[in-house]
Amino acid sequence: MALITTKAIVLSALKYSDTSLIVKCFTLEDGVKSYMLKGVLKAKRGKLKAAHFQSLNQLLITANHNNKNTLNSIKEIQVIHPYENIHTSVIKQTIVLFLSEVLSSIIQEEEKNSPLYEYIEAGLVWLDTHDNIANFHLLFLLNLSRYLGFYPDVSEPEKKAFNLLEGRFTDVEYERLTVAGNELVLFKRLLGINFDAIDTVLYNKNERQIILRTIIQYFELHLEGFRKPKSLDVLETVFS
Repeated sequence: MALITTKAIVLSALKYSDTSLIVKCFTLEDGVKSYMLKGVLKAKRGKLKAAHFQSLNQLLITANHNNKNTLNSIKEIQVIHPYENIHTSVIKQTIVLFLSEVLSSIIQEEEKNSPLYEYIEAGLVWLDTHDNIANFHLLFLLNLSRYLGFYPDVSEPEKKAFNLLEGRFTDVEYERLTVAGNELVLFKRLLGINFDAIDTVLYNKNERQIILRTIIQYFELHLEGFRKPKSLDVLETVFS
């Protein structure tokens, strides 16, 4: 067991008994770790409070980490990016709940992954500090695929279709698992841009749902065990 001080992003918090939480975090130093927080739901004074562990909060923690696949413990905690409105905006909160479900599903490794951590960290700060965020989750997921090893091959964008299974453009338009026509036009708008260019991407509500479901399908094809998030319908309702 080692005492580690590390940045951490809260992926999920599950109530355990009447007073405790089991919290899963993506840490900068050690990847995914789970913690038992005994008595945190009744604590009025202690250092750890339930509010610290809202979805995708960004923390600095000092914790005991073991390598036995058992629950760890947190000794000290500090919120390092206090969000201005993520937890008060209904739309941003819905996006965060959706992304926390996706990230909790796909990030499983107990090992350091600084580029992935820093991408998520920067994306959440951007979400908190901007207002034009209707397409944020689309670009967040698509660019996330770069850090997971299956970002689309954009070397031949002039071709007529995009093969989701192979992750590349093709001239075969009518195969199963290909994106073509207007759907391809919508998909290509997101390729090769960062969050600061999101203002240039214009979708109506129907187009946004089409692209989101295309990206979800892309993840299902490339990530073993990935399933459509339960919060997807709630997200689409908010943006309808």
